[in-house]
Amino acid sequence: MDKTKFCEGISDVSDSYMGFILDLWGVLHNGKKAFDDVPYALKELAHRGKKVILLSNAAIDAKDMKAHLKKMGITPTMYTKIVTSGQYVRDYLSAEETALGKKYYLIANTENYPAFSGLDLERVEDIKDADFLVIGGLPQGQYLDDVTPILRKGVQRHLKAICLNPDSLSLLGAAYLSGPTVIASKYQDFGGIVEYIGKPYKAIYKHCIDILQQDDIFPGDTVMIGDTMAHDILGASLAGMDTCLVRTGIHAGVFKRCENLADVDRALNILSVQYNNLRPTYLLENFSWGRALPDRKHKKRRKLL
Repeated sequence: MDKTKFCEGISDVSDSYMGFILDLWGVLHNGKKAFDDVPYALKELAHRGKKVILLSNAAIDAKDMKAHLKKMGITPTMYTKIVTSGQYVRDYLSAEETALGKKYYLIANTENYPAFSGLDLERVEDIKDADFLVIGGLPQGQYLDDVTPILRKGVQRHLKAICLNPDSLSLLGAAYLSGPTVIASKYQDFGGIVEYIGKPYKAIYKHCIDILQQDDIFPGDTVMIGDTMAHDILGASLAGMDTCLVRTGIHAGVFKRCENLADVDRALNILSVQYNNLRPTYLLENFSWGRALPDRKHKKRRKLL
């Protein structure tokens, strides 16, 4: 397996890439506020002309995410574009409208998704009236067992399910919450068909690649920085990108007792084995700039012929 390089900050790798795809939850913020070093690091990338895509599995559209990030102090001048599962699913449903039908039953912790507004779709209150199922998370105060009867009925009616966010866990402050994938996996266990929208699946990474290629930036010129092996590191690796894992998110507990680099390396090895020996290209303690660099223009890496 390839060796992972331990980095002090983003400045260690910034000269090697023109494209940066950044996960949000667990990398830039904890669901409540931005991590302390994030604004400065983003400003440094922007100052050096890097193209920064913020990629989230959140089931909201890019406009709402932009407003949410601004409240945390992450402003539009710090990044190039936002891509969310919510925005992507809107495009998907627009294309699949005829095939799926127009009536959907929603399992989620919200009454409505702004990303659905303007689409010729109707939310129904009884799954017997639905053409397809939308899974966005557990309703407030409910557990998986509470929605199991609905899932069974959906399978009995052969309804296709759309999972708006493939995360199995999410981080809110210091707490871990079950994600929509837990529900979607149960639906599959019952025999249902699920279409997952977001990381680590190919379509959303291809969408990001298409955006970067407009500026002549290709997967080999791009690094994905995330906090999850299953979504960020795996998905980006399959898309042909280098990857960087931060220790501030989902896997923070794996590194919690590490006192030196040898401990960190052992912890990473244990984590890697759990994901079929997948390893990130780089490892960061947190998303920060690190050591100061000269104020110079970036030169693209030369590809070996």
